Amino acid sequence: RDLLVKVELGAVGEDAGGCAVAARTRLPPGIYVDPYELASLQQHNLTKVVLIPDVIDVEAPEYLATNLLVLLYLEPDPGCSRCFRAALPVHGRYHRPAEESEEVLVVLKSPEVLACCCDNRLSAECWKPAEVEAPCSGKNVGPCQWYSITHKPAYEESILQVPVGLRQHSSLVCVVTLLATVLCSSLILAAVCKYGNFS
Repeated sequence: RDLLVKVELGAVGEDAGGCAVAARTRLPPGIYVDPYELASLQQHNLTKVVLIPDVIDVEAPEYLATNLLVLLYLEPDPGCSRCFRAALPVHGRYHRPAEESEEVLVVLKSPEVLACCCDNRLSAECWKPAEVEAPCSGKNVGPCQWYSITHKPAYEESILQVPVGLRQHSSLVCVVTLLATVLCSSLILAAVCKYGNFS
């Protein structure tokens, strides 16, 4: 699924002309960003993201994973002069089997909206300095001063439904997995004995 972030700067939009806008959000352990997919998107200039930490174990289950801090650079929206948007593909992690429900809910808080104006035109009264060590453009250039924008989110949080297995199915899954393994191993062994050249 794609996490779609849209920002309309409203009355301060005119003051932010030429500024970079980003969304800083913390992904909970239940979801993650695939760094290989992200590298492909960035190579084609489809998205710009800074991940903290930048090393992600995509195979870790939810109960062994940690939070991921994402700084997602937003692009100007062609249909709206004061609007910015970006999409980030996210994936659900493997969760422990549940007792009753076949899905778990992963809560994603509304992101913090940041602006970076390297000509320092923004007044300190309207914009709160943010502690962000990242360049304005998303490229490997020295970091500049980011400012946190007070905003009213459309949704305080988003909820992602992740399917999980049921605990009462564990015995059936183990038996079927064992039978499939024995059957496939037998077929491979039979083919090797029949067609193998052991001379």
